[in-house]
Amino acid sequence: MANSRVVRRRGADGRIPVRTLDRGASSSAAAAEPTGYPGGPYDTSLLVKYEHHVARHIWFGEERGPKKELKVAGHGLKLTSRVPLALPPQMESWVSRSGLASLQRTSLNKIDTNLVSAFVERWHLETSSFHMPFGEMSITLDDVACLLHLPIRGIFWSPQDVTEELAVELAVDYLGVSQGQAQSHVRSCRGSYYKLEWLYDIFVHHRAASSWAYATRAYLLMLVGSTIFADKTFTLVEARYLLLFRDLDGYSGYSWGAAALVTLYRYLGDASMYSCKQLGGYPTLLQCWIHEYFPTVGKEGRIGILLETVVFPER
Repeated sequence: MANSRVVRRRGADGRIPVRTLDRGASSSAAAAEPTGYPGGPYDTSLLVKYEHHVARHIWFGEERGPKKELKVAGHGLKLTSRVPLALPPQMESWVSRSGLASLQRTSLNKIDTNLVSAFVERWHLETSSFHMPFGEMSITLDDVACLLHLPIRGIFWSPQDVTEELAVELAVDYLGVSQGQAQSHVRSCRGSYYKLEWLYDIFVHHRAASSWAYATRAYLLMLVGSTIFADKTFTLVEARYLLLFRDLDGYSGYSWGAAALVTLYRYLGDASMYSCKQLGGYPTLLQCWIHEYFPTVGKEGRIGILLETVVFPER
């Protein structure tokens, strides 16, 4: 009796859409052979976007670009120069009640882009988890609370999108800039954004003028725009986040930890796609989570220490 064998044929995209048989093979053998991607999932009913996942392209030797790793938005060094050692008492009370004070000292000055890229390649947006050889893992709210000391209980409110016209109005009403200055700046950003450097200049100006409410809003917006709400542009923050700081006496009940985690999840999902070249969100959270659960990975692997004391050696 002639031996039957299965002939595997890949499509142009590397996927194995069907299984065909040599003459003499039984149809049951074809049914037993799963379809899917080589080196990836055979059952694609859950990971429906795997065709565009960076892992699929890496399997065939296709890197993201010449540098291979992602561009990562890390603002640790900038914050070192922009965050004062002590705020005026009038501002300190608002910042303390906000629940965001810990972000002033938790950013890493150096991000290991190779390490971060390696983990992003294992992230799948359909499951919101890293697919490891031993199973799935994910960053939890408890991790955020322990690593960043941000509140994870309270109001979860996602600010609405704003138009360029509304971004101008918000800057005039809550940042204390002129109509012309706000219009010129928003126009230069080509969208409903503010530049982090511009916000820092506003903070310095209003602090010198003792305009404490304006100075505090500019400072807090710059702070979250450089950390938990960092944009992939590395220089801008979405104007809609200013809505969170309209009432400086009534915004202390937000679940900042949940907002930080959702933002990072969203950017991890984007970065897991082959076409994406940048990672937004707070890379300090991701890298410290990696070192917490994989302490032997990388030269900087440490465990059981506070973020405020982390000083990574220069390579």
